[in-house]
Amino acid sequence: MATNYVDRHRELNEGFRRLRGANPDVMAGFAKMHRAAVIDGALPAKTKELIALAIAIATHCDGCIAFHTHDAVRAGATQAEVEEAIGVAILMGGGSAAVYGSDALEALEQFATVGVD
Repeated sequence: MATNYVDRHRELNEGFRRLRGANPDVMAGFAKMHRAAVIDGALPAKTKELIALAIAIATHCDGCIAFHTHDAVRAGATQAEVEEAIGVAILMGGGSAAVYGSDALEALEQFATVGVD
């Protein structure tokens, strides 16, 4: 059964809300680090999200694929840019990254269909 990445993104957001209740200091620190890592700087936020997506693919994290595909699209990444990031992930992660790369393409198609908030 194919993953619905739009639903997965929503589920993870809810899980993170619960984690914030259980571990407020840890999750506040994580959120602060996340914001600092992806804010525009020498590299634009879009590029940083594409890097994060490539790492998610190479490390086989489906939840990370959902989040960073969503956030890359929200930051203005095009299909061609996501496809090239997937290619870099496959270079670094080999055959298993190709499997997760195809999942990332599916996520991209799903977010393109419904849009991102």
